[in-house]
Amino acid sequence: MVRIGIITGSTRPARVNLQVAEWVKTFAEGLDLDAQFEIVDIMEYDFPMFSEDVPPAMANKQYSTDMVNAWSRKIDELDGFIFITPEYNKSITASLKNAIDYIGPEWANKAAGIVGYGSTLAVAATLSLRQILGNLNIATVTPFGALSLFTDFEDMKTFKPAEIHHATIENVVTTTVNWSKGLKTIR
Repeated sequence: MVRIGIITGSTRPARVNLQVAEWVKTFAEGLDLDAQFEIVDIMEYDFPMFSEDVPPAMANKQYSTDMVNAWSRKIDELDGFIFITPEYNKSITASLKNAIDYIGPEWANKAAGIVGYGSTLAVAATLSLRQILGNLNIATVTPFGALSLFTDFEDMKTFKPAEIHHATIENVVTTTVNWSKGLKTIR
């Protein structure tokens, strides 16, 4: 069995990100897959702006604060990820990028799916995140979930996804699980 972390991509108090993450988790758990799913909320880690003395790639998974060490252990124990990312100014949020940057080798040789949302379906944010994850040796799967703030949310506050997304999200989840199983054999 593989463990998949559904990673939130926003820390704003009024965020809708957690609603999307919870929906993806419930949807994934309804599929007949040999996997466990859990939400990993970056807001719970309360990251300051990256300020480690040693670059993560050279830190040997030993970081300067308890918070970063807890983040390291959490990511290390997971076999794959589904990132839930809003799109801000054609990219991912600063808080998600900051959380990703705090650690290094814990990400490697794992799979990731992406579910994005925004006024333009988070296409630019998804492409940006794929590039960032690729640099960390994370295999990103396709397709990606593309949700609209205008049609999949009521008043941009309450998540109400259209049924048309089900097939794509099933593909994102299934492919992430399958790739995570395969990549587990090389770690």
